[in-house]
Amino acid sequence: MDPMGAPTETSFPSALTPRRSTFGSLGVRNFRLMAASQLLSNTGWWMQITAQSWLVLNLTGSPAAVGLTAALAYLPSLMLGMAGGMLADRYPKRWLVLANYAGWASLTALLAGLTLSHIVQAWMVQLIAAGLGTVTALCWPAQQAFVGEMVGPGQLRNAISIMSSVVQLAGLVGPALGGLLISARGPGESFLIAAIGYTVPVVAVTQIRARELLALPPGRPERGQLRAALRYAASRPDVLWPITLVGLFAMFTGNLPVTLAVYANSVFGSGPGGYGLLSATVAVGSVIGALISARQHQTRLRTLVLYAALLSVLFALSAAAPQQLTFCALMLGVGASGLLLQTSANSVVQLAAPAAIRGRIMSLYAIAWFGGIAIGGPLLGYIDQYAVPQAGMLLAGMLPGMATLLIAARLTIHSRNSGGGAVTPPVAAFPAQSPGRGDLLRQPK
Repeated sequence: MDPMGAPTETSFPSALTPRRSTFGSLGVRNFRLMAASQLLSNTGWWMQITAQSWLVLNLTGSPAAVGLTAALAYLPSLMLGMAGGMLADRYPKRWLVLANYAGWASLTALLAGLTLSHIVQAWMVQLIAAGLGTVTALCWPAQQAFVGEMVGPGQLRNAISIMSSVVQLAGLVGPALGGLLISARGPGESFLIAAIGYTVPVVAVTQIRARELLALPPGRPERGQLRAALRYAASRPDVLWPITLVGLFAMFTGNLPVTLAVYANSVFGSGPGGYGLLSATVAVGSVIGALISARQHQTRLRTLVLYAALLSVLFALSAAAPQQLTFCALMLGVGASGLLLQTSANSVVQLAAPAAIRGRIMSLYAIAWFGGIAIGGPLLGYIDQYAVPQAGMLLAGMLPGMATLLIAARLTIHSRNSGGGAVTPPVAAFPAQSPGRGDLLRQPK
């Protein structure tokens, strides 16, 4: 413990002592509490996404409108992402997490009321989607960095994988329940359940034991903080290239529900039930990928490239799938490889970022991820509407695949020059206080 009372990398509370096991991070009481609450809230989230895509598609008859709705949920991150990072570094992250779920619950309850009262229109859904996106943009970096405060760097990768597993386990139940509710009662009940589910993490945050958090004192507003974070990201291959890969694939993997809705509706003719099946298949693959990721203790950049290459190939093969069964098998692989790419990139970036600027670094990650989704949503929507859904799947394999090859070549050159090696956290991952004007960030690596 340093003189200011901030935990250092070598002075963890006993509850945060690293355990090398698949579920080691669940030994931390605060993280276990949050992970359990996430299972319920994310079940509602998957139901909401399923219902929202189906509702807009039926209100408008336009896949492009579905893509636009998805884009509106993520566009705020392009404009407000860095502001969210600054908030995460200046204010207690637990209260930003609390604000995030309270905002989601309120807006989703409004959407449920509009839908159940049968006055909902597509523009209303899109406006609320933009509101949800604004809340996410301001709070998501804090939510990601808060995981590190709960478990410490030794368990960070495992915790990220566990949280991803929770999201995807909820994805097994959420789309199926959403499809059943849409068929039986319409999408309004899905929105109502989602709103209730978002209140569970609100309660969980209030039960967090602050004394067990590895939290830094709030940072001071100073000039040059954003530029310092950008310089740091550009100078570190273990930050720059994972963020680049995540942004490229976000355009397609992040908008996969849009394509799956169109596939179920117009390619396979399997309706809401088929849409739920396809979404659940991707979720099963994601759970498999998350469990594989949880057993890995370190990630090399070349491994990220392999995951990206595999994902590109699977997308391209999916475009030629002749029937729903074959398509489901390929979606299983897409779910696993996509989750491995995301969790590995997330953990590499967080471990490479000093805690004093982790919020700002994760805001760059958020801009890449959500910005890619915002761009890809309308793109895939128009392709699905004016060409064929198979063209969108083929594009999802070819464009990121070519970019992955270029990044692989660049990493090969860098590896030959530097000797390569595994990604490790920097020495100053948990400094005692926030450095002024990015001085710490300009230290030689």
